Formats: sequence, structure tokens, C-alpha cells
Amino acid sequence: MRVILAATNEQLGVMRLDEAIRRARALGLDLVEIAPNAQPPVCRIVDFGKFRYDLAKQEKEKKHAVSKVKEIKFRVNIDAHDYLTKIRHAEDFLDKGNKVKIQLQFRGREMAHQNLGLLVVQRVRDDLAGMAHVDMEPKLVGRAVGMTLSPLPANKRHRKFTKHGEILEPEPEEAPHEDDDHEDDAPARDGN
Repeated sequence: MRVILAATNEQLGVMRLDEAIRRARALGLDLVEIAPNAQPPVCRIVDFGKFRYDLAKQEKEKKHAVSKVKEIKFRVNIDAHDYLTKIRHAEDFLDKGNKVKIQLQFRGREMAHQNLGLLVVQRVRDDLAGMAHVDMEPKLVGRAVGMTLSPLPANKRHRKFTKHGEILEPEPEEAPHEDDDHEDDAPARDGN
């Protein structure tokens, strides 16, 4: 097995198990196997208590960094540029693996037009469909509509907006109305 001295990261070379245990005991440390599937297996001479503490610390750091919830607030009459900026921020948050809470607040008489607020939130949901799935559907709570989104797996995410606000996916063009094509062909009518 290959033996490494953890204190200095010095490789002591490939040796037999009994020789590696003897060297570890001579230093007052433990022999810990860290890569059993390697050829030859890799072991470290280390203080086992400190080794376990470091592993637990690394696991704890991973759990804390897993998922944060970022909140983005919208208004019913949001400007197009402001909307794109907030959508790009939401895409950035989702791309980093964070959950996003969308909140649309109503002020004053805007409560009379709750349907407009729901349309804005549904537009957000549709624009972020390539980056996230909905955890909590849009729901009116008090004077606000809330929705929570979770990121899709990294290999299934695709951004819709670039950093400069251009749309990456082409919008489907509307088919021309039948009436529009025949306007010139129709005879002019008199006002009588």
C-alpha cells in the first residue's frame, strides 16, 4: 500500500501493511485507509480523532452551502427593463443552485386588479421554466402573491436571457390574421 504522512503530505512510498502500522505507532499516530480502490491502496498516517473532526467539518460546510432562498420582488406595473433585470438575477441565482422566492406586492388600489398581478407572476414562471420548477404555485397571501422555484438539475437548465437582456430563445411569431391579408382586395365601401 502507498503511505502518506499527513502532517507534511510526504509520500513514504509503497510498503507492506505491518511496516506501515509500525511506522504509524512509532510516530504515535494512526494508519487510515483513504483510497481503498486505488492500485495500490492509499493510506495516511494521521491522528484519527483530528481526521474524523475534519471530515465532519467538511460535511457540515457542504450542507450549509447546498440551498439558500433568494427573494425577488415584483410590482404589478413593472417596467420591461426592470422585469428583464430581475429575471436575469433570478436565472443567476438558480444557476448557482439557490431556490428563488418570487413575491409580487400590491399597493393601494392595485388590489382591485389582482388578475394583472397573477399574470406577471405567471409570466415569471414561464420565463424561468428552463431553469427551475415550481415548488409552490402562485398564491395570494394578504396583499402579495408568492411563488417558490427550485433549480432544475444542472444538465437540464438552459437560460432564456443573456446578461444584456437579449432573448436567447426566439419568440414564436404570430400568424397573420386572415382579415389582414385581404384588406387591400376588399372593395371600398361608401359611407351611405
